Amino acid sequence: MTAHDRFAAHELIHSWWFNYDEGRLDVLHDLLTDDCHVSSRTETGLHPQEEFIRADCHGRDEVMRWTTQHRRNSPYPLRHNATNIHVVSERGEEVDLDSYLFVTQIIERHPSPLSSGLVHWTLALDNGSYRVRRKDVVLDSIASAPFHQVEFVADRMAAWQ
Repeated sequence: MTAHDRFAAHELIHSWWFNYDEGRLDVLHDLLTDDCHVSSRTETGLHPQEEFIRADCHGRDEVMRWTTQHRRNSPYPLRHNATNIHVVSERGEEVDLDSYLFVTQIIERHPSPLSSGLVHWTLALDNGSYRVRRKDVVLDSIASAPFHQVEFVADRMAAWQ
């Protein structure tokens, strides 16, 4: 089993978001595996901007087409902040990580929250460097409520009892 470099894995995630925000799409191209899969949606699929948010792309070329179009039509400055990055599992040449995502834009010269969500990453070692094999983004779109009242997460409580 490969000993994974967790720092390098974290660096890739931070590099991804920084270069995405700055429109350095050539850098992103090189951070993807040929067989990558990228998806994006909200947790309910009912957001008014769902069509803009939603993606289910397979392969580097398709992922880059969607990424390019999505970035072109997103605001600048835009800041994606990955937080609470942690390794979920390691196997062979792959490592899975989960993180929160907090996105800001500038409104009236002040940072303003735009979105938040969860991201699941699968990174693959390729010639000693990590590449994104899978990235699944699920953006928050519902109003916060007590955990036990949120239908699609309430079943987790059974595991706590």
